[in-house]
Amino acid sequence: MNVTAANRQDFSTDVHLERIDADTLVIRLAGSWAQGAIIKPVEEVIRELDELSGLRRVFLQTSQLEKWDSRLPAYLLKIIDYYQAKDVEVDLSGLPEGVQGLLKLARAVPERAGDRRTVKKTSALYEFGKTVLDGLQDAKGLITFIGEAVLAFWALLQGKARFRTVDLVLCIQEAGAEALPIVTLISLLVGLILAFVGAVQLAMFGAQIYIADLVSLGTVREMGALMTAVIMSGRTGAAYAAQLGTMNVNSEIDALKTMGISPMQFLVMPRMLALALMLPLLCLYADFMGILGGALVTISVFDVSLIQYAHEARRIVHVDDFSIGLFKSLVFAVLIATAGCMRGMQCGRSASAVGNAATSAVVNSIVYIVVADSLITLICNELNI
Repeated sequence: MNVTAANRQDFSTDVHLERIDADTLVIRLAGSWAQGAIIKPVEEVIRELDELSGLRRVFLQTSQLEKWDSRLPAYLLKIIDYYQAKDVEVDLSGLPEGVQGLLKLARAVPERAGDRRTVKKTSALYEFGKTVLDGLQDAKGLITFIGEAVLAFWALLQGKARFRTVDLVLCIQEAGAEALPIVTLISLLVGLILAFVGAVQLAMFGAQIYIADLVSLGTVREMGALMTAVIMSGRTGAAYAAQLGTMNVNSEIDALKTMGISPMQFLVMPRMLALALMLPLLCLYADFMGILGGALVTISVFDVSLIQYAHEARRIVHVDDFSIGLFKSLVFAVLIATAGCMRGMQCGRSASAVGNAATSAVVNSIVYIVVADSLITLICNELNI
């Protein structure tokens, strides 16, 4: 087959297009395809092929091919797809046997609809509507979960709840004793920070003794419960979501439903009870550690004795202050357990879904905590408590 220089068109050093006649085109691939960059991208070659109309047959030749790897079959697949869409016959006999085998293997199973990822541009109105609908769906799921939790708690009060006592004990241990180290560290540091912040201003007026008032009252009424709740949302709330999410992936929750056992009673109720019992106790411990942290700063930096600090803290803090902190911690415990268990029960069937459930549990817990803390504080101020 002789090809004159007039009807031969060289578009690159790696890919040569030879128009044999009005119906036939030969695509020759030469050089090394196993290393280095491809000189001419396939998209550019396809743009050049658009200019060659009226073709009925296309031959692929690699007589001058030196080396090749998986990039060559991937390159050829796009050219083959281009011509198959135009009902043009593509001859693969000029390709190496290995390339022909890979191309046949790639075409052995047809592509399923929806597998190819496409980027769709959406309007701002669509995104806003989608956000609103997702929010309504989350609100519906939250209301449903709260209703099921109330029914499970009512069954517990009637003595009909079905869960193992050993599970409750283990949850109490995980949410209580095992959380003491991190609660100790954070609460002590928060007390130190509060003392330093207050000391900067109070020392200017020689009122260092009132650092005890600032640290004690702020810790007991606000920071003790709040910081403990934030710690437990990241530690225990995420753990609840991951545990229940993994059970959902392994179909363990479905197995409980098949056996007629309520997952809310068997899985959720022990976790909620454990957190509701332990978080107020951890809050009291955090209050003590926060006041101790403030005492360390006041005694070591300023001319205030331990007796003076303790007397001032005892004078400013009342039972009502402790009651507000404990009530907040109880509310926070219910919110953390609700967010963690709800996201775990709603988890999908993949490993990434478990991670997303744990992340959502922490985010939701912190949002619930901040909103509830703000509302309780406003109510207490209105009631002069």
